[in-house]
Amino acid sequence: MRFLLGICLIALTATRAAAESGIDAWLRYAPLNAPDATVATLSAQAPNHIVVLNATAGSPIITASQELQKAFQGVFNKTIDILYAADNCSSVIGSVKVLIVGTATSFNRLCGNNSSSSLVSSSDLVPDGYLWQLPSHDSSLPTLLLGQNERGTLYGTFSYLLELAQGNDPAKTASNATTTNGHTTHISNPAAPVRWVNQWDNLDGSIERGYGGKSLFFSGGKVVTDLRRAAAYARILASVGINAVVVNNVNADAALVHTPANIEGLGRIADAFRPYGVRVGVSLNFASPQSVGGLSTYDPLDKSVVSFWDGVTLQLYERIPDLAGFLVKGDSEGQPGPKKYGRTLAEGANLFARALRKHSPADSPGILMYRAFVYDQLQESNWRADRANAAVTYFSPLDGQFDDNVVVQVKYGPIDFQVREPASPLFGHLQKTNAAIELQVTQEYLGQQCHLVYLPPLWRTVLDFDMGKVDGEPSVVRDIITGERFNRLLGGSAGVVNAGTSDTWLGSHLAQANLYAYGRMAWDPTAGHDDGNDNSSTLSTPRHIIESWTKLTFGRDPTLVNTVADMALASWPAYENYTGNLGTQTLTDILYTHFGPNPASQDGNGWGQWTRADKNGVGMDRTVRNGTGFAGQYVGKEVAAQFESVETTPRDLLLWFHHVPYTQRLPGPGENTTVIQHIYDAHYAGAETAALFVTRWAALNASGLIDPERYASIARQLAFQAGHAIVWRDAICGFFAGLSGIADRHDRVRHHPWRIEAEAMTLHGYTKQAVSPAITASGGQAIVAAGRGQASASATIPTSIPPGVYTLAVNYFDLAGGRSSYAVQINGKTIGNWTGNAEDVFGKATSTHLDGHSATRVSFLNVVVAAGDTVTVLGTPDGAEQAALDYVSFLPEGVVD
Repeated sequence: MRFLLGICLIALTATRAAAESGIDAWLRYAPLNAPDATVATLSAQAPNHIVVLNATAGSPIITASQELQKAFQGVFNKTIDILYAADNCSSVIGSVKVLIVGTATSFNRLCGNNSSSSLVSSSDLVPDGYLWQLPSHDSSLPTLLLGQNERGTLYGTFSYLLELAQGNDPAKTASNATTTNGHTTHISNPAAPVRWVNQWDNLDGSIERGYGGKSLFFSGGKVVTDLRRAAAYARILASVGINAVVVNNVNADAALVHTPANIEGLGRIADAFRPYGVRVGVSLNFASPQSVGGLSTYDPLDKSVVSFWDGVTLQLYERIPDLAGFLVKGDSEGQPGPKKYGRTLAEGANLFARALRKHSPADSPGILMYRAFVYDQLQESNWRADRANAAVTYFSPLDGQFDDNVVVQVKYGPIDFQVREPASPLFGHLQKTNAAIELQVTQEYLGQQCHLVYLPPLWRTVLDFDMGKVDGEPSVVRDIITGERFNRLLGGSAGVVNAGTSDTWLGSHLAQANLYAYGRMAWDPTAGHDDGNDNSSTLSTPRHIIESWTKLTFGRDPTLVNTVADMALASWPAYENYTGNLGTQTLTDILYTHFGPNPASQDGNGWGQWTRADKNGVGMDRTVRNGTGFAGQYVGKEVAAQFESVETTPRDLLLWFHHVPYTQRLPGPGENTTVIQHIYDAHYAGAETAALFVTRWAALNASGLIDPERYASIARQLAFQAGHAIVWRDAICGFFAGLSGIADRHDRVRHHPWRIEAEAMTLHGYTKQAVSPAITASGGQAIVAAGRGQASASATIPTSIPPGVYTLAVNYFDLAGGRSSYAVQINGKTIGNWTGNAEDVFGKATSTHLDGHSATRVSFLNVVVAAGDTVTVLGTPDGAEQAALDYVSFLPEGVVD
């Protein structure tokens, strides 16, 4: 046997692109190589001077001018000086090719009467909004980047620069632009005032459901000294219009806001954020008055409790005068809340809202974000129990009882960030209450940044969902959260991001696209809206967002852009196919890390997410007539009626709303298949798509379009995903085959002719061990090295492999607590090796067990087997990791087992 090309997930050839770590995300300002006519014109028209209408140190306008200077240097290789005109424009405005950056008010006051400029109308701008006024290329008029406020100036500057960095002419790509008197005016306003990020950071430096390293803010129980990375994070967020970050875990540690040192630390974070217009928000623990305040109660109506929170809020505003507000999670998942004292959730929320209103600036009252993630429906034996009902049950009767500076933060679906859920019906019930949608950028249930899953198409299914007619008018979610539908002043989006100290911020390069898209869609919830014409020339499509991100992150080459966009747009459907389709949610282990497959855990505990799969059928009956009644929670009768019927329920939500036999024919034209066969077919199709990602990405390598470091990192991620998709496919298909007793009509499930089970090999130093759940190992078992330390074990294939050229694939278990080493030998000669070091490479939650979380696959390409060759796998355990093996496959060309 000969090993020709090396391990497929790290194979590299020389490339021409410069090495990059990912730390600059989409703000690389890379030179526009191979410039076209547009780029040449833009370069020639670059300004001679940047005129700044504010000289205050730390101002977002100063930040904007610095970004302009950096971008013109990077993109066009032009050094441009900065001039300050805090008092008068006359000394600089007459120069040709001047770019002026400031607020619209300051421009009109300082520059509007100059002979080379005129007053601009700012009446169409709302807070944080901006305008560009761009002269024609042969005009001597200045370029204006003006905001309604200083944050708006910075947002407008970033938006302008991100167009230039893609090689676009902003005057031609600006939407809703008007052209008069030799210049083009583009106005952009945020659709909603709340464009927040939630970080689930803990004081010890860990991040709950974070896959991108340690906290940017905390370590060892206090705020870190060096906040440069925090400031860099604020820069990235500001570039897509984010205006606040809740810096600590919603499962809040009371100590954060109850010691002078930590309040000072929060103040330093605010100081680091302020030049980027990003404000600090803080999560609070409801029981703090009792747990750290020395009171006997945390009853929200108790005067001593009110006084306690007044004092905390005052201390925070004294140090952070632009504090964004608070986030509170109460009465959910063991967190304390007002229900203990018989108080309503509205009374609990208003406690904090009133403290904020009392101590925050009158023109910018602090916002209280109150999470609607409250549930206590235990399954037990009650067929009608359903935690999906909880949000409407608790919050709908309280509509109109929340203070005006309260925003109810509603998860996009009624369960918990699953691969597909119907839009939460609570949105339709909050007609007198401010609402924000909670989206999850960190991929808790969606592959934890090890799997490519581009999320805007998922988010669009919720944002575009119509809750039904209220007073004869449609109630689309995107219009509800902006306040437009029910005439609310506050609302918007909260994204759970959980960025960390990784150079890629989120744990992988491709995951950054979701953060970029979140900012775009929080600014304008119609961004990414599929209008039925999904192509690169249409600005309102998911494809346009991923294409713009790709150009900014990697480059403008059409092959590169199309490859990344195609993969991204295929990724969510593929992930849904191999993890849980037809509305069964993500069939992961909900009791442990939320990463690998374990469908039995959905129904095996009282707090489950419930598929109610049994030997006869699958699906959760949520109808009114016979089930949990969830379908009837939608305010529009026509929506409730649609979900009530198997025939009219959309196929991709069938098992969310209905319990059906495995032999149920799927609704919809053009397909005549059963539920069980669709489950098999979809899981195989999803895994096949994931395998194509590897080859699509590899095709870019020879072109030199990606630097070696980022190419290798992404190649490894995609290879891991392709292998783990097979783990998912086999586990879920095996589970349902065993439960239903119905075979796959294509004879794929549990039939793997190219595999050799490790437990069937000739073992030396290895012993057999059961895997739990058994479906996550090919034969229900693995082998583990009996010794510890450096004592190698071997597993030799007892039969001859037919001569030929193969892809050799090995499934093993990469556990936390050790870094075992492995080698494949042919006739005693090592032809490939690897290390079980996923904890060093990926940010995903690790596992200490042989299970679907630790199951991993490594492949070697073009392995030549001769007659009589002896194949052996050696494993050397390390620490708690016992070099566990599942199986070896020898795959002929074109075969994926």
